[in-house]
Amino acid sequence: MICGTMLILSALFLCWYNIKESRRAYDDSQKVLLELKQLIPVVEEKDEETEFLQQIPAENPADDLFAPYEEAEEKAPEIPEPIVINGDYYCGYIYLPSLGLELPVADGWSYEALRNTPCRYSGSAAENDMIIAAHNYNDHFGRIGDLDSGDEIVFTDTSGIRHYYEVDFTQYVDGYDVDAMFSGGSSEWDITLFTCTLSGQSRVTVRGTHKEIE
Repeated sequence: MICGTMLILSALFLCWYNIKESRRAYDDSQKVLLELKQLIPVVEEKDEETEFLQQIPAENPADDLFAPYEEAEEKAPEIPEPIVINGDYYCGYIYLPSLGLELPVADGWSYEALRNTPCRYSGSAAENDMIIAAHNYNDHFGRIGDLDSGDEIVFTDTSGIRHYYEVDFTQYVDGYDVDAMFSGGSSEWDITLFTCTLSGQSRVTVRGTHKEIE
C-alpha cells in the first residue's frame, strides 16, 4: 500500500511539473514573440515571376526575355539573417490557425532551447525543406496530431515574408529513425513539424506543402 501511494504521488507530481513547465514555456515564448513582431516587418510572399518580368526593360529583344530566369536559377535562395533576442537567435515565428497557436522559432535547436520554444531542426523556408521541432507541451506542439489535411500553416521569416503551407498528412516516425524524418525532402514536403509522443518512443510528424495565395 505504501509503494502504491508513493507511485500515485509521484505520478501526480510529474503531472503537476509538466503542466507548470508547459505554462512557463508558453509565457516565455509569448514574450519573445512580442519582441519578434516588433522587429520584423510583415510583407506577403514575393511573386518572383512578376518581380523578374518587371526588371526587364521594354526595349529588350524577345530572345533576351528569359535571361533573368536563367540567372535566377543559378543563384541559391537567400536565407534571411536571424534576429537576436536576449542572446538567442530566432529565424521567425509560426502560426497554426486551427490550433490557435502562434510561437517564435529558434534558429537551430538544442535541448535547452526546446524547453522554451520550437526550434528549426534543419532546412529553411527559403529552400522549401524546413523541419521544426518542439516539445509536446500542450501550448507548443503537443496538439499537432489534431491537425487535419488541408489545415493551414503560416511561417513568417525575419525579413517579414509570410510562407503559407497546407497540411498533407500526419504520421508517426520512430524516435531513432532519422532517415525517415528526412525522407522525401523538399521534393515531397516543404515543411515538417514534429514532437515526441508521451512515451517518447515515436515522433508525431506533420508534413505540409507550399500553398499558393490567390
